[in-house]
Amino acid sequence: MKSVMIVDDETAMREILKIMLKDYRVIEASNGREAVEKYEKEKPDIVLMDIMMPVMGGVDAIREIKKINPEAKIVAITAYAGSKGEKAREAGVDMILKKPFTRKEVIKVVEELTKSG
Repeated sequence: MKSVMIVDDETAMREILKIMLKDYRVIEASNGREAVEKYEKEKPDIVLMDIMMPVMGGVDAIREIKKINPEAKIVAITAYAGSKGEKAREAGVDMILKKPFTRKEVIKVVEELTKSG
C-alpha cells in the first residue's frame, strides 16, 4: 500500500485529506519540523505539504526533505498560489494543489506522482 504524509497545522484539513485518501497508508504531521522528522523515519511515497504553518513553514520543510531525499515527491497545498507557490516551486515541489480542492483532484495528483516514482 502506498503511503502519503499529510502535513497541515489544521486538524480539520488533515482529517478531510485522510478521508479522501482512505486507500492509502496515511502519516500525519502538524508542522514542518514534525514533517521532516517523520519523513526521515517513514519515507512516505508522497508528501502533501501545507505552505503556511507555525514552527517550520512548508517551504523550509520542503527544502529539508529534499536534502534527505532529492527524489522526494512533494505536493504543495496552498490557498496562495502566487508568491507562495513560486517559493514552493523554487524549493522543489513536484506540483501545487490550490485550496479549495476536490477529492478527485487530490487522488489524481497522488496517483500521478506515485505512478512515476
